[in-house]
Amino acid sequence: MDQCPECGAEVMPRDAECPECGMRLEGATASFEAVAEPSAPAYVADVGVSEVPVLIVRKGVEVGERFYLESPEVTVGRDPESDIFLNDVTVSRTHARLRMQGDSVTITDVGSLNGTYVNDELVVDARLNSGDTVQIGRFQMVFVSGGGPE
Repeated sequence: MDQCPECGAEVMPRDAECPECGMRLEGATASFEAVAEPSAPAYVADVGVSEVPVLIVRKGVEVGERFYLESPEVTVGRDPESDIFLNDVTVSRTHARLRMQGDSVTITDVGSLNGTYVNDELVVDARLNSGDTVQIGRFQMVFVSGGGPE
């Protein structure tokens, strides 16, 4: 739970304004339902050769954009300081974290309002496999493991 910067009252992350003083709060997160779509083999096949794992946006503002997972830990969120910045109100400021350890990549939801989905299932922690669909807010991405052509 957060606090209102004006009066210090407790506010929920989804609150657009403080329930005590009425101050407009920046960054309220809109609610949504998960979007179910079949996997997108065209995006996976088009990735080419990559030494590191990659997330490819297949639905959202920047369809086709690729996020190469080159660090041991990558943050995902609406905060511009996030490693993967997803600029949409359906994405929490701090939404998820990806961890790379050896050949394994895991995604962890870090308390987002709308949740993190892998293959249309709400997850708190999940190991990603090549071809998995990851949904964060309105952004739907395909995960491709690194190490060469898929």
